[in-house]
Amino acid sequence: MSFPRYPEYKDSGVEWLGQVPAHWDVKRLKYNLRLLTEKTDRRANPVALENIEGWSGRFLPTETEFEGEGIAFDKGDILFGKLRPYLAKALLAETAGEAVGDFHVMRPEAGVHARFAQYEILNRSFIDIVDGSTFGSKMPRASWEFVGSMPLPTPPYAEQTAIATFLDRETAKIDALVAEQEKLIALLQEKRQAVISHAVTKGLDPNVPMKDSGVEWLGEVPGHWEVKQIKHLLSLLTDYTSNGSFASLAENVSYLSQGYSRLVRLTDLRDDLSNDGIFVDENAHQYLSKSELFGGEVLIANVGAYAGYACLMPRGHGKATLGPNMYLINFNKQKISNEYGLLCLMSPGIQEQLKIASTSTAQPKLNKDNVKSCTTVIPPTLEEQDEILRFLSIRNLESDRLINEAQHAINLLKERRTALISAAVTGQIDVRSLAPVDTA
Repeated sequence: MSFPRYPEYKDSGVEWLGQVPAHWDVKRLKYNLRLLTEKTDRRANPVALENIEGWSGRFLPTETEFEGEGIAFDKGDILFGKLRPYLAKALLAETAGEAVGDFHVMRPEAGVHARFAQYEILNRSFIDIVDGSTFGSKMPRASWEFVGSMPLPTPPYAEQTAIATFLDRETAKIDALVAEQEKLIALLQEKRQAVISHAVTKGLDPNVPMKDSGVEWLGEVPGHWEVKQIKHLLSLLTDYTSNGSFASLAENVSYLSQGYSRLVRLTDLRDDLSNDGIFVDENAHQYLSKSELFGGEVLIANVGAYAGYACLMPRGHGKATLGPNMYLINFNKQKISNEYGLLCLMSPGIQEQLKIASTSTAQPKLNKDNVKSCTTVIPPTLEEQDEILRFLSIRNLESDRLINEAQHAINLLKERRTALISAAVTGQIDVRSLAPVDTA
């Protein structure tokens, strides 16, 4: 759908804004939004960065308990995450509370519509410029001096209301389409996992004689398969080891976008090692040399919500070394390949065992014995394991294609959402007739 433009424009005097509608003003953010600094520990409604979804501004409830003072806010105030501003975390408060952590807490001045102001902050150009201003290489933050000086296009209040109403309606439509695609992905992933689970616990031959495994979650398994604990299948299970603490490394080593060696972190594991990652120089690599990765290893998270999640370190990646909060596993290649061992670890039965073990303490954490004591079932020959791997590789091609298509659709929808917000709040489209002021 194409949208009309305003009948007349003027030069904003700001390079990144370009032309704006002729009747709009351009003001620095601090004249539209006042910074709040009053400390409180009332804990009525604590909000941290983890409670805000990037780019949408939606509130995400968590069970985290926060300590220490925060900044008091009221309904209608805006919380903008100043740490790593590229995450675009901007919440419009629906009730009074306390902003805990790295926030600029702002209150709209008279004549400023709060929802419109939130959309202005979620404008990609605004976020990109603020992100480029940050200080601190490891924990980049945006200063109020810079944020408060950012120029913002400011239409009349009634028009701000109309734009906010239009964006609420249109972004809700886009969000609904995104939710449908996310639901499709979840169903496809569930089906994919069911196929894998059946293959690694029941085999491929529906006519093979079965036996009772003696393990509740496994039930009956092929009669010639072997029920074993993971510890009897391992050749190596280790964690981060270096010539010093990781905290010491973090304080003294600069992380690079490119470098001598990739440092594999827990956040990379969560992304299936598909992100760009961070790198260290040769000296830091030598410091970490006891945990060097050569490719093909199984990596499994041992702390946090992702405890138990595992993936395979890609081969041919170049030099890499293991960071903290995960284990490196090599299976005994005479009994089981690492690729097949990964399927076993990610089977629902073992994942449930690991989940129960990790949540037995206040902070989810797995120790090595938790992993070793898990029970699985394997074909007795590498040839049969390879046959199952080949079957799954072919069977999963179609589901992976559909998942990728759905994810591509989500990415396009989110790009449209961002572009629509940017165009509306900068006056590049005229939506007044699409959201009449008298009904906004």
